[in-house]
Amino acid sequence: MKILHISEYANGGISTYINSVVAHQHPEHDVYVLISDYNSQKKYDIPDEKIFTYPYKRHPKHFLSAILHIFRKIKEIKPDVVHIHSTYAGLFTRLIYFLVKKDVKIIYCPHGWSFLMDVSEKKRKIYAWVERVLSRKTDVIINISQYEYNQSLEYKIPADKSVVVYNGVPGEAQIQELDAIPSKDKINMLFVGRFDKQKGLDILLDVFSRNTFPNIQLYIIGGGVLGDVNVKFPDNVVHLGWIDNKFLDSYYAKCDVLIMPSRWEGFGLVAVEAMKNKKAVIASNRGALPEIVLHGKTGYIFDISKPEQLIEILRTLDKSKLTEMGLNGYEAYKEKFSAERMNKELLECYV
Repeated sequence: MKILHISEYANGGISTYINSVVAHQHPEHDVYVLISDYNSQKKYDIPDEKIFTYPYKRHPKHFLSAILHIFRKIKEIKPDVVHIHSTYAGLFTRLIYFLVKKDVKIIYCPHGWSFLMDVSEKKRKIYAWVERVLSRKTDVIINISQYEYNQSLEYKIPADKSVVVYNGVPGEAQIQELDAIPSKDKINMLFVGRFDKQKGLDILLDVFSRNTFPNIQLYIIGGGVLGDVNVKFPDNVVHLGWIDNKFLDSYYAKCDVLIMPSRWEGFGLVAVEAMKNKKAVIASNRGALPEIVLHGKTGYIFDISKPEQLIEILRTLDKSKLTEMGLNGYEAYKEKFSAERMNKELLECYV
């Protein structure tokens, strides 16, 4: 089978997801990747000659060029299956087939529906209408959580084309020595993500700037994606910058707990990465996070609109309890969130 994966800004969780999928598919199938040349991770576990880019930045003046580049590459590769990742790539690729005959199987995964973002209801309705129109040129729509699936049906995305395939991450952890060694006499807390509204870093930093947590050391991995972001870090926070994905397991291994104060999440891949490394997770009550993190068992869930709930959780953290939760999380990871399970289910969508 010849498979082409298409994405727009392939970085962070999207690039991790794509690499896991193509690495699994490559030995048995003829696999290609097509991504934007700007703001994308360009190394994947397939031969370099099968990785292509198209010139693009996220602005309407680049949309037509992106559509034409994608169309030309599809005609050149002649795949059996086109697996599209994320909203903009879904728009560019599927628009083509309103003008030409569709001769490939189209698999679309939004990796978080645009109409479930923290936007006005008017924008949600517009985004949902666009997705419904584009669904006419889609064979299978992959939702990355039950929450995403249920909400998509509320917005009238076709149920007969929709499935749920939980994200998964590979089980092999690559542990290496770190230059920054967390404190052994404190609870080491880790945030991993982009510095944007979705990930809620501003909420977390505000809590730490207004409160003292003498038993907690907070480490921040990440940075701005769409240009420079000016973030002021309190004295009790250490910013580590962007870390190569291959080193992330080492940081998860050294921390005691991961924190995710997201405003919305279609899934929450870093939560699963932490669980794979036997770490507890503190997460907001938004999107799919309560599906992944079981309150009191694999971590804690707090209402993001009530910072006092997060403060109370932080003040009562206990290392031994976090260790127990981390072990519970690892069992949940093996049962529901392994890459093997995800990749098997994806291939079933292709046939």
